[in-house]
Amino acid sequence: MRKWAVAVAAILLLLSGCNKKETSSEAGKKEEIPVKTEEKEEAVKTSDPYYYPLTGIGTDTKIDERAVAVMVNNHPKARPQSGLNQADIVYELLAEGDITRFLAVFQSEKPKNIGPVRSARDYYVELAKGLDALYVAHGWSEEAKAKLENEHIDNLNGMIYDGTLFKRSTTRKAPHNSYITYENILKGAEQKNYSMEESPPGFTFMSEEERGKITGNDANTVKITYSKSGTSDSVYEYDSALRKYKRFSGGEQSVDLDTNEPVLLDNLFIVEAVHKIIDSYGRRDIDLKSGGKAYLVQMGKVQEVEWANKDGRIVPIKNGAEVPFVQGKTWVNVVPTNPGLEASVSFNAQ
Repeated sequence: MRKWAVAVAAILLLLSGCNKKETSSEAGKKEEIPVKTEEKEEAVKTSDPYYYPLTGIGTDTKIDERAVAVMVNNHPKARPQSGLNQADIVYELLAEGDITRFLAVFQSEKPKNIGPVRSARDYYVELAKGLDALYVAHGWSEEAKAKLENEHIDNLNGMIYDGTLFKRSTTRKAPHNSYITYENILKGAEQKNYSMEESPPGFTFMSEEERGKITGNDANTVKITYSKSGTSDSVYEYDSALRKYKRFSGGEQSVDLDTNEPVLLDNLFIVEAVHKIIDSYGRRDIDLKSGGKAYLVQMGKVQEVEWANKDGRIVPIKNGAEVPFVQGKTWVNVVPTNPGLEASVSFNAQ
């Protein structure tokens, strides 16, 4: 009996040890679960710790690069252009007569070649300054020249660097043949001791969830009319598969000259501003400070908003609050108050 009692005690002791070992193992596993969960949550939170201020698109790299704003020609002889498909935001305004011109702003992408580069106007200078951008043009109006020569904004101009930083294409005729590479823009900034490290002020952007809840009237096709001649008129068509707008000008889709890649955009912001003709060439003074009526077109829908100048940036406003953009690329079309927004813009649900 004594031997039996010892044996039973030994067995119980062994079972107790095994049970403690299993308990300890299970406890160890439970301790690991919160760690893994915390790591997973942290990964989600920090998957895109930064975002590009002009597009709202996330990135894991800290953004500390200055924006570059380039004057791009929109004369029919300058089409198709180079670099527009990689611009974060493009401003289109009348420059002279019935010809519009683009201010293409780059930061998240850096095209190899940009152009044709065209001359400056003072209201484009102010748009670039509102984004703290390095301003690039070839030529100037008298009003713009005064601002550029007084270093109102850091700038590179083809009037000074023609044949060096700016190159002439042999396939087009002046003034539709001046181009500049992004490499030469950075080279020029270095020559003039311009800092290229400060990121531009950002716009407000909506989440992907909010993007799916956009409401408004149907706007699958948008036509913007600048004149009876139709020289600078443009059409935007919504592609539901891409969830982006395609751009057309002169009956042709807007594509990149060098790569044939299409110009695609996520936001079309159409604003109405007071225009005054100031000379015989049809140059204008455009009021980009006072605000006014506007349309914001996103995801095949349009809503009536207002626009305001917020520290030099043109932003959409509704009920006193800034309306967020869809994450992605934006085009801002400015039309004259005469004939007005309603007469200049038409929408088609088809």
